[in-house]
Amino acid sequence: MNKNKKLIASAIAALVIVAAITVGVVKTAEGNLDVIGKGSQKTFEAVLNVLPDAGKADEANAGWSLESPDGEVRLIWSGDYNKSPVYDVMLEFDAKPFLDAGLDESRLSDQYKRNDGSIIIGSKLRKEAPSVKEGPNALSAYQQIETYNPDTINYHSAMDHYGLKLGDGNMFEWAKNMETNTVTKKDQDKDIVFVLNPEPLIAAGVDPEKVEGWVYTTVPVMDHGKNVEVYKFLKPFNIK
Repeated sequence: MNKNKKLIASAIAALVIVAAITVGVVKTAEGNLDVIGKGSQKTFEAVLNVLPDAGKADEANAGWSLESPDGEVRLIWSGDYNKSPVYDVMLEFDAKPFLDAGLDESRLSDQYKRNDGSIIIGSKLRKEAPSVKEGPNALSAYQQIETYNPDTINYHSAMDHYGLKLGDGNMFEWAKNMETNTVTKKDQDKDIVFVLNPEPLIAAGVDPEKVEGWVYTTVPVMDHGKNVEVYKFLKPFNIK
């Protein structure tokens, strides 16, 4: 009888330990997500403060935009998902460099939208957020993304960048620290980087080596816990 009591007591103790470990792991995971979110807000605000036209209101998309220094691509994020006509987060980029490199727009999927010489690619966010009611601005709209769709934001450790995922491998990335950010030999590790998935564009006729103004190269990404190299179109800038 005493032996059975000891076995039961040991089993209960083991369950308590497992439960404690599980709670600790969950809290750690939540803490890490919070660190990514809060850290990304601060650094995204730094980018908005450096670029003169960043955070410009975009009424057509019910949100705000951040334009590249060369004026060829814009990041757009909505402040009211009920009013955004196409996507809640997106890139709008000049079609000409891709047309000159062989793009046949008729071969692009319906996911790619056309707008007066530009191409738009992006996604609707998974969880709807309330529109910004008080003191709406570019940063508060970004904070909505972190609050309601945190899985849209990631941290790219290989390049020490935060990133806003726009769907199907398209992204906007920015340096965690612009003061200590360095440039690699592949010209990838800059303050801000607009990132396009090249595969659909290549399938629509683009010769990736002939696209002017974009860098076609491999970048390291995590795939099932392993670092792998994938091809991307990059438009990187130092802005500080």
